[in-house]
Amino acid sequence: MKVLQVLPELNEGGVERGTLEIGRFLAQEGHHALVVSNGGRLVPSLEAAGVRHIQMPVHRKSLSGLFLIRPLRRLLSQEKPDILHLRSRWPAWLAWLAWRGLPRGMRPRLVTTVHGFYSVNPYSAIMTRGERVIAVSQSIQAYILENYPRTNPARIRIIPRGVDPTEFPRGYQPDTAWLVQWYSDLPMLQGARLLTMVGRITRGKGHEDFLRVLQALRDTEPRAIGLVVGGVAPGKERYQDELQQRLRQWKLQDRVVFLGYRPDVREILAISDVVFSLSRTPESFGRTSLEALALGRPVVGYDHGGVGEQLRALLPAGAVPPGDIQAAVAVTKKFLQAPPNPAVIGPPFTLEAMCRSTLDVYQELGRPNHYG
Repeated sequence: MKVLQVLPELNEGGVERGTLEIGRFLAQEGHHALVVSNGGRLVPSLEAAGVRHIQMPVHRKSLSGLFLIRPLRRLLSQEKPDILHLRSRWPAWLAWLAWRGLPRGMRPRLVTTVHGFYSVNPYSAIMTRGERVIAVSQSIQAYILENYPRTNPARIRIIPRGVDPTEFPRGYQPDTAWLVQWYSDLPMLQGARLLTMVGRITRGKGHEDFLRVLQALRDTEPRAIGLVVGGVAPGKERYQDELQQRLRQWKLQDRVVFLGYRPDVREILAISDVVFSLSRTPESFGRTSLEALALGRPVVGYDHGGVGEQLRALLPAGAVPPGDIQAAVAVTKKFLQAPPNPAVIGPPFTLEAMCRSTLDVYQELGRPNHYG
């Protein structure tokens, strides 16, 4: 098969990583994989995996972007992909308009993936127009059916994002060189119990709730230190200032370390005593929490969205009611005293299962009895 995926750019992020993973898998399986985007840091990795990248400014949200419809239509006519897979709203509109302008017999089969809880409006509705609509969690399927009732439920396929157990092996520990550098850079962490939250600093991700948990543990868990891994989202500098103010207000300056962006998240998760996912708004999936669970690390997370689904399947004791700080504190104390063993991840949460299930969707559309 020839599969063409379309997304805005190829920098770091869940959509981008999923596109790379599917492209790599298709190439390994002997299929033809193409990606249209404006480019980015992941392009060399994509091309090294045998995926052809076609650079077009499909990220630019402006009326001038509509001039890309004709070039996209020409690309579809020339490449003749079997599958057109749309992964983001603005490029999806451009590619859908190009696709719709082709004669019916020349159109590739259309797949969309709903990666998040988008704002509910006609603009977002484009992500439900695929002949097959992939939902990245049961929560996303419910969101689609509730907010876009015209979507035929028979078209939806639930395919969670997957983690590669060979990349995040259970029981993994960093090598000696990494540990020596880690404690050389952060000597205050020697002998500490590490409570870790990974995520860009932006309102709604739960950083303030995380600080409240640390405040509640201050007297009973004197060795507990919170790690915040993730840079400041553009335009969110004021929120970071608010968090620093909370540190001073709650006397947590010596109990929290903001690490910023780190390329070694796996190593940090592996040495963490407890990992947290406390987003006030549901996560559509929650890759970091699944990576921690794959490593065998305890996770405390709010029981909603994709993270709630993961915890109910792999570590039910880690799921707490959204916004319930006291429940999160109680579970954290329990996990520090007696670390639990999350279930070993398997389908549907593995990378192999995600890729195979996506290929099944493509091949399902390619069977003659599904045309029309």
